Amino acid sequence: MTATAGTPPNSTPTPIGSLNSNPQLALSQGYPDGSVAAGSKYATYLKLFSGEMIKAYESVCIAKDTVQNRTLRNGKSLQFIYTGRMQAEYHTPGTPILGSGDPPVAEKTILMDDLLISSAFLYDLDETLAHYSLRSEISSKIGHALAEAYDKKVFRTIALSARQAHPITAAPGPEPGGSVINLGDGNAFNAQAIVDAFFEAASILDEKNVPSAGRTAVLSPRQYYALISQVDTNILNRDYGNSQGSLNSGEGLYEIAGISIRRSNNLPFDAGTVARVDGENNDYSGNFAGHCGLIYGRDAAGVVSAIGPSVQTTGGM
Repeated sequence: MTATAGTPPNSTPTPIGSLNSNPQLALSQGYPDGSVAAGSKYATYLKLFSGEMIKAYESVCIAKDTVQNRTLRNGKSLQFIYTGRMQAEYHTPGTPILGSGDPPVAEKTILMDDLLISSAFLYDLDETLAHYSLRSEISSKIGHALAEAYDKKVFRTIALSARQAHPITAAPGPEPGGSVINLGDGNAFNAQAIVDAFFEAASILDEKNVPSAGRTAVLSPRQYYALISQVDTNILNRDYGNSQGSLNSGEGLYEIAGISIRRSNNLPFDAGTVARVDGENNDYSGNFAGHCGLIYGRDAAGVVSAIGPSVQTTGGM
C-alpha cells in the first residue's frame, strides 16, 4: 500500500463538481480529446443557470399574470375576439325563435415579435464556470432584462389602449372604450389625488361592466410610497381593503377600492415619445408625456408567446 503526501490511502482525488459522477465530470481536468462530450461536462452548470434565470424572470415580471396570455403554435399571429352585448325582447306566442340576436363581434390580431434575447459570455476555465456567485449574478441579470422588456411593452400597450375607442360600434353598442383620468397638475405624487383616482377608476370600470376580479393598478415606486408616507390622508387607517400595510415596513398596501396595487419602474412614467425599434412587429410607440400610472382589467391587453424563457449555450473558435 502506498500513498502520496496529502492523499489518504486507497483514495482517488475527485475534481470539484464531480462527486458521485461516472465518469467524473471535471470541467477541463484529465479529459482526453473527444472522450467526453461538452454537453456532459457542462450539463450541471447549464441546469443551474437556467433555473436561476427563470426564477429571476418570474419574480420580477409583474405584467404577465395581469393580462390575457396565449401560446402560439405553428403560426405567426393570433386573433383575440371581442364580443359585444346582446339584447333581450319579449316573445310573441306563435312566432318562431330564430336565434337571430347574435352579439356583434370584432377581432384584434397580435403578431409575433422577433426573438427577444439577453446574452452574456462566460469563459470556460474551471475557476470561472465553478464560481457560483458569478453564475448566479449573470443569470439573475439576464432574467431581469427579459422581464423588464416584457413589462415595458405590456404597460405601453395598456396606456395606448386607454386612449382608444372600442372596436365594436354596432347596436346595441357602441361598446365603451378606454378612459383617461387626470390627476391635475403637480399631483402625480399626491396621495389623496391618487386615492381619488382609484375610486374614480373603480366607478368607471363598474359602469362599463368590467369584472371586479382581476383589476390591477401599477404605480411608480415613488407614488406607492407616497400613499404610505403621506399619513395625513389616513391611507393606512381607512378601510380601503381587508388589510393594509404598516408605516415601518413600507409594505402591505394591497388594494384600494378593490383594485390590487403593484409598483414598477417599467411604467412609461412621463416618458415622452417612445419610438418603435427593429424587431417589434406590433406597435408599442407613442407619446407618454404626462402619463403616471395604470388601472386596468385582464382584458386590457393580450400577450402571445411562442417560446418561453430558456437558456442556450454556444461555443466556437
